[in-house]
Amino acid sequence: MVINIRPYKSTDWPRLCEIHDVSRLDELALSVGTDAFLTLEQTADNEGLFDNKLFVAEVDHVVQGFIAYGDEELAWLYVDPKFYRKGVGRALVQHAVANSAPTMEIELLEGNTPALELYLSEGFKVIERVEGRLEGNEEFAAAGLVLRRENT
Repeated sequence: MVINIRPYKSTDWPRLCEIHDVSRLDELALSVGTDAFLTLEQTADNEGLFDNKLFVAEVDHVVQGFIAYGDEELAWLYVDPKFYRKGVGRALVQHAVANSAPTMEIELLEGNTPALELYLSEGFKVIERVEGRLEGNEEFAAAGLVLRRENT
């Protein structure tokens, strides 16, 4: 399977919404619960999706995942569930790490074991556990982990 990473284009928006919305439900089911679900349409602007470098992963010319990151923070990573554990998320993380600052952090919801395993396997280390409100839907309490990766 060939995975092509390329910059986001506005024509990708409907597909990003599909991917986010179905995989976000999986993420929430492992952590704070699906009652906290908001669509990408509802959260993209408030949570700064487009304030980041935004890239997509294509398989057979179809977008199957996306990543958004700044120089020191990996902010968004979502993969179509049909492509979980097939290298799409890993390819996106490796792209972000290779094209950012030497130190990169990410926060993820506690309980999201598949994501945690991916990041740990790519050299991230848990540096802190935080408790607070769910970003983007603050009526829900959430616990998260802060991970950091330092290129040497």
